[in-house]
Amino acid sequence: MPKTIAHSPSRTNRERTETTRLALIDAARALFVSKGYGETSTPEIAVAAGITRGALYHHFVDKRDLFRQVLVREAEAVAADIEAAAPRQLTPREALLEGSKAYLKTMTAPGRTRLLLIEGPAVLGLAEIMAIDQATSANSLRQGLEKAKVGKDEVSLDALARLLSAAFDRAALEIDAGANAEEVSSAMRWLLEKALGPAPSRKAAP
Repeated sequence: MPKTIAHSPSRTNRERTETTRLALIDAARALFVSKGYGETSTPEIAVAAGITRGALYHHFVDKRDLFRQVLVREAEAVAADIEAAAPRQLTPREALLEGSKAYLKTMTAPGRTRLLLIEGPAVLGLAEIMAIDQATSANSLRQGLEKAKVGKDEVSLDALARLLSAAFDRAALEIDAGANAEEVSSAMRWLLEKALGPAPSRKAAP
């Protein structure tokens, strides 16, 4: 049974607008995951969100625009989980390793891999997906590689970041398809450690 959004008279227009917008994104996400983008209609999304179809088009240009906002929110959630797993007190090397583990874990959220890595490129195109990725988790990876001085003066940092990002995406797809998550995560850690090179030796305390 579709839900209906209740608007309190004490709430501001901005709050009501944001509530409606989030309800549409939530409803759209659930339908995109369960049915796929192509099989989901805007009337279905409006009914599931408890609003009119006209209100949907007030907030979003079309279904594609709404889908993009669903993906942006997913990508932002991924970036937030990576950042939370790599607090500032960690060394750049430790932050990269912990962040990579967090990425594979957060991508196991139901429907996330399908949305970001399968439906996303098919609907929005690779260029737009890469732009969203660069603004979120991929940018975190590049910054981490730069701080850890990976490949300094040896390879293009941008190219290395893109290739490692693609490897992590492939690992997420493998896990989503049923591969052993621990094995895949261990393989990605090994790959990243090779890129990082030998860990610096810790000086013994005097």
